[in-house]
Amino acid sequence: MTQFRDLDALRTACLDLPAGSDSAASAVLARQAILTKPAGSLGRLEDLAVWLARWQGRPMPRLDRVDVLVFAGNHGVTGQGVSPYPASVTAQMVANFARGGAAINQIAGVAGAVLRVIPLELERPTEDFTAVPAMDQAAFLHAVSVGFEAVPAGSDLLCLGEMGIGNTTAAAAMAAGLFGGGGQRWAGRGTGIDDAGLARKAGVIDAALERHAGCFGDPLLIAMALGGRELAAILGATLAARLSGIPVMLDGFVCTASAAPLARLRPDALDHAMLAHLSAEAGHRALAEALGLRPLLDFGMRLGEGSAATLVVPLLRAAVACHAGMATFAEAAVDNRA
Repeated sequence: MTQFRDLDALRTACLDLPAGSDSAASAVLARQAILTKPAGSLGRLEDLAVWLARWQGRPMPRLDRVDVLVFAGNHGVTGQGVSPYPASVTAQMVANFARGGAAINQIAGVAGAVLRVIPLELERPTEDFTAVPAMDQAAFLHAVSVGFEAVPAGSDLLCLGEMGIGNTTAAAAMAAGLFGGGGQRWAGRGTGIDDAGLARKAGVIDAALERHAGCFGDPLLIAMALGGRELAAILGATLAARLSGIPVMLDGFVCTASAAPLARLRPDALDHAMLAHLSAEAGHRALAEALGLRPLLDFGMRLGEGSAATLVVPLLRAAVACHAGMATFAEAAVDNRA
């Protein structure tokens, strides 16, 4: 079932977004002012508690249920030699996720998160976007709807990730279409291409940009022409989370590029989202800066799979525990500052 009948319906949903709860955020700030610590001494842990409260709409944030959604898709552009791995690896990795053998399985276990992997028509890659749009409107809206409908009701935090051979090429092309610049600016080594492969990848991106230059005024058309099914699903999930009052943790370069069209449609559309880390993939720093997203970690990671988004969950749990569990100055009989 497709959630959105056409691009105009999707665009309307992307523009008609609820705000966060100022009262919940204010309640957190008021409590932080009387906890047994110097003001602001927990730094970004305090910011995280405020952010969670604002977007959960609760004066006392919680992380009882954390969900990780990993979307997988295949890309016709892999036929251009933009990845050292064959497209068959996408399905093989999805099977590895199912067996519990991937990094995200281990990190989700440590984080106490519920992991769900959603493949999107792996047997039918998107089109080669150097020749035609990656998806037609029906395919794009279906993929967005899969992501939208995958978001579980009652989640306290949604961590998003992806798997798809060739999807760093799609993400780089989308970044270029949304923010300008060519393949040389945005192309990175992805799963480990050599110098010749990197040059070829940049050329492929430039060819796609030339082919689809007519889309550049519309972020949704850019996502449809230059993206992929898993990228569209991440867009849909990010949108659904905003409409449902669920804060979102974005993973790396591909995940950030997937959500970026929302911010190009409405500047505050990603206020409910945080960026887990600064990917080692070329272009992620520039993309994060363009979106005004400040990464929580910089570990040199570039795996995808939602690995970094899920890795920060223990940090958020620490933020919530400190906020909820610390004593106030009055409770601890500790003198506050004069």
